[in-house]
Amino acid sequence: MGAWDRGSRADDGGTVSDDVQEFAALLRRLKDRTDRSYGSLARRLNMNTSTLHRYCAGEAVPQEFAPVERLAAFCEATPTERLELHRLWLSAVAARQRVCTAGSARAAVPAPAPDTDGALVEESNSAEQPGDDPDPDEPAPAPRPWYRRRRGLTSTVVACALLVTLGGVSVLSDRSSEADASRPAGLPTTASGAPHPSAKPPATRSSASSSPRQETPDPSATGSGPPSAAKPTTGLPLAWSTDSLVWDKGCDHDYVIDKPPAQVPPPPVEQDAGVWAATQGAVHGRKTRVRITVQGRSSTAVVLEALHVRVVSRGTPAAGSAYAMDQGCGGDLAPRRLTVNLDADRPVASPKDGADGEHTIPAVHFPYRVSAEDPEVLLVDATTQSYDARWYLELDWSSQGRTGTIRIDDHGRPFHTTSIKGMPHYWYGTNDAGERAWVPYDG
Repeated sequence: MGAWDRGSRADDGGTVSDDVQEFAALLRRLKDRTDRSYGSLARRLNMNTSTLHRYCAGEAVPQEFAPVERLAAFCEATPTERLELHRLWLSAVAARQRVCTAGSARAAVPAPAPDTDGALVEESNSAEQPGDDPDPDEPAPAPRPWYRRRRGLTSTVVACALLVTLGGVSVLSDRSSEADASRPAGLPTTASGAPHPSAKPPATRSSASSSPRQETPDPSATGSGPPSAAKPTTGLPLAWSTDSLVWDKGCDHDYVIDKPPAQVPPPPVEQDAGVWAATQGAVHGRKTRVRITVQGRSSTAVVLEALHVRVVSRGTPAAGSAYAMDQGCGGDLAPRRLTVNLDADRPVASPKDGADGEHTIPAVHFPYRVSAEDPEVLLVDATTQSYDARWYLELDWSSQGRTGTIRIDDHGRPFHTTSIKGMPHYWYGTNDAGERAWVPYDG
């Protein structure tokens, strides 16, 4: 999990320290509310103990809001506290970015040596090794003496020098792009705007890898930007996969099949639903639940800006009967999700909180950040009571000045959901003869 450590001091009279400390103070108040140690709370949040301790001490700021959101949900923060927590996190992140920008501008200037009490250098120790978590019941270790902290200053100077070197590399990339423009058609190219084979995301049961996608080119990729600007990496900065064979609680789902009950085989388990539905020509009845897993390809943050619903067609509900995979599952677990009413003139994906017993699981609100370390799972429930609807989704993203849209569908085809209103409805139970068969649904 990426974080900015306190590797440099602000030049504006302590603004960075104030922003970060306000954010850390609210984290501590939420943590104290649980009466848990740092180790116990970190395990609940799937986080490193020392990382959580640095966040609460104001020594580091998380690059992503996801771990902060998990902490707020576990500590039962109020909506007002969550809004304030997000505001303070944005201020703390912006403060750290200002420090990083100022540091890169002074890359060519030799850094002053620390005086005898280490006043000019603060600790920069963001690297964590598994198993190095401090004991949460022991006091924080004393600061290292200045002669031990010299390594942090040296690392900063080396990183800044690397940025200067990359500026020179971008000039070579510009020349490479000009050379590629003169290549004959059909030959491979390495221009910065060319598609990259690694941009193809991994496939799942219902993979979006074959879906078309659009990307807005960066000015520097076409040669219109300043020649000294570093060019972005080619290819999509994120990977995603989709699964439209998801049942509610793993057992509750309806399919519409144009066959009499005697010709329909017994219902499958959820993991075998794809083959079963394909062989029966089944269509999702009333609701289609789509699980979308999105993850960055590196530690660089990718912002998921919005999720749009595109309806291809709406018509008369499909012919046939509705077959329930189970007569209700029970239970009080409801995952957080995005709900879509396909009967609306302009359907939108609306966030809806989930519930885990007595706890509320906050819904995903856009924009949302993902990276290789912080993936996100989006669950979309699309329902229709009146139509036979074909539809797909578009996910807008941005990263490092680049923007794009990925299409999320069913192997290049729109998702298909049909109403079951007024249809014969069956579930697999015991008939009057005591045999297992499709019987009228009485739920």
